[in-house]
Amino acid sequence: MSQRCVTLIGPMGAGKTDVGSSLAEILGYDFIDTDKLIEKKAGKKIAAIFSEQGEPAFRQLEAEVISKLADETSKVLATGGGAVIDPQNRHVFETIGLTVYLKATPRELYQRIKNDTSRPLLAGKEDPRGEIKRILTEREHLYLEADITIDTEDLSVEEVVDVLIDELAKRTVGD
Repeated sequence: MSQRCVTLIGPMGAGKTDVGSSLAEILGYDFIDTDKLIEKKAGKKIAAIFSEQGEPAFRQLEAEVISKLADETSKVLATGGGAVIDPQNRHVFETIGLTVYLKATPRELYQRIKNDTSRPLLAGKEDPRGEIKRILTEREHLYLEADITIDTEDLSVEEVVDVLIDELAKRTVGD
């Protein structure tokens, strides 16, 4: 594969962090989790940023962190589920390489994250499954702009990575 970056996008619970770290290891690339960079910059967890400063402040931090990735090569990026909302973030992703949408149904996403209390967009929601569906409906058209879409339903992390490696190999012939 060429020296371009691979940016994983998709909703919470899609597997971006697990798939990303595994893919980076196989490719020999560095792995970057944008949420971890945001936490480092803010000096606090994502949930604390949301509860203390609100989503707009978080989105601003996210945009600042992502803008600094514009010159990266040979990296696999795992983004927060809402990173695609900002057109500037999408531009950075397009500029540095390929974007990959890890797709799953709201039912599957809920099953994956129902016991995870660190999801600020679900905190205090009476119907977390409905909230996942609402968020996915709101953002899916942006996710579908990705260069590659992989349906992760009923696939293990290893299986998703295998599919992704095959897709990336098809894209690099003739690069």
